[in-house]
This record gives sequence, C-alpha cells and structure tokens, in this order.
Amino acid sequence: MDKGSRRIARQRRHLRIRAKVRGETAVPRLSLFRSLNHIYAQVIDDSQKRTLASASTLDSEVKKAEEGKNKTGKSELVGSLVAQRALSHGINRVVFDRGGFKYHGRVKAVAEAARQGGLKF
Repeated sequence: MDKGSRRIARQRRHLRIRAKVRGETAVPRLSLFRSLNHIYAQVIDDSQKRTLASASTLDSEVKKAEEGKNKTGKSELVGSLVAQRALSHGINRVVFDRGGFKYHGRVKAVAEAARQGGLKF
C-alpha cells in the first residue's frame, strides 16, 4: 500500500468516525492528529466551532520535559497536558476522536494519559 492510498484510507475512517462523534458544549470532542514526528490534541466544541484547549509536542512545556523520551513518552506528556488545560477550563468529560488512526501506540498513550489526568471518556 503506497502512501497516498494509506492517507485516503485514514481520511475515510476519520469521516466515518466524525459521522458518529460530535463535540457539544457540555461534552466537547478530544481530537487527535498524529504525524511522523509530532502529535497534536485539541478539545473542540463543534456546536460553537471553537477550540477550547490544545497541546502538542511542539509546546514549550512538552519540549522541556521530553528530553530522552521516545515518541510514545512524548505522547503521554501531550495527553496529560491537554487534560490539565481542559480541566482548567472546567471540562472534565470529552468524546474521543482518534482521527482515523488505530487505537494503539501513541494514540493510546495520549488517551490513557488524558484519562489519568482527570478527563472522562
């Protein structure tokens, strides 16, 4: 499978997920994007079309603490940081949008770290 068809397959999976998963004001959506080197997480209210909290491996807080960690370890830092930022905005329940990626590895690390950080989903 070449790169183009893998990307298209992921986008189709993502559209199937998005048809079922919707972030509301009471329960926003925790959206995830994973690139080759970085991972990005956003808490989104789809009804108002606003990002309420976000974190990624490019954040300065993560960059300081990521020294000597592999990509999965960095993903755990992103998960705990997005949970911390969401809780500071009064958000404790979210629906998880894995973005068409398989639930393992870095995606699973973000989800479990966000759960340990206090988010319920």
